[in-house]
Amino acid sequence: MFYWGLLLLSLALLVPAGCYFWISWSSRAYLYDSVQEIPARQVALVLGTAKYTTDGRVNLYYRARIDAAAALYRGGKAQFFIVSGDNRSLSYNEPAQMRADLIAAGIPADHIQPDYAGLRTLDSVLRADKVFRLQDYIIVSQAFHNARAVFLARHHGQAVVALNAADPMLFKYRLKTQVREVGARLRAVWDVLSGKEARHYGEPIPFPPES
Repeated sequence: MFYWGLLLLSLALLVPAGCYFWISWSSRAYLYDSVQEIPARQVALVLGTAKYTTDGRVNLYYRARIDAAAALYRGGKAQFFIVSGDNRSLSYNEPAQMRADLIAAGIPADHIQPDYAGLRTLDSVLRADKVFRLQDYIIVSQAFHNARAVFLARHHGQAVVALNAADPMLFKYRLKTQVREVGARLRAVWDVLSGKEARHYGEPIPFPPES
């Protein structure tokens, strides 16, 4: 009984750790910390998060992603943007909020395409290919998130790279996200192994629009 308990405990620790480090290792060559170093692509995919925290403050992760996307545009590394996120209600609409803030940052409105069905990271990267007809683009999020997004995208045949947005330095934010990321990466590996698809696809919307 003790032996089996020890074995189960070992698996419970080793499997999540293995998934975590597999994703980090397999994605590391495609993540960039600066606009100057990242290869230029026509389109960038900005992964969504809430603009405000539960206590009403501006979400630092959100702000950093908007800043990183705007820097790509100003640096000539991406000209068009897909903003992908949750759209669960009239009062919670990540793509609409991101689009408004990117326009305020100087990106033309007709260069921004909302993706209202980016319910999960998997949905966002699969829809980039199946709906928006993209396979070679830049992903914008924090490094921990980018590693998982790149892992998913490249396991589906996409030639993506990613720009790491600034990561909040506050310990409480980092601890919370890293703990949550362990479970998210375990699920990402399972999604790849099981052939999980996006929840919604719909009609193709080639982006940028064909002239």
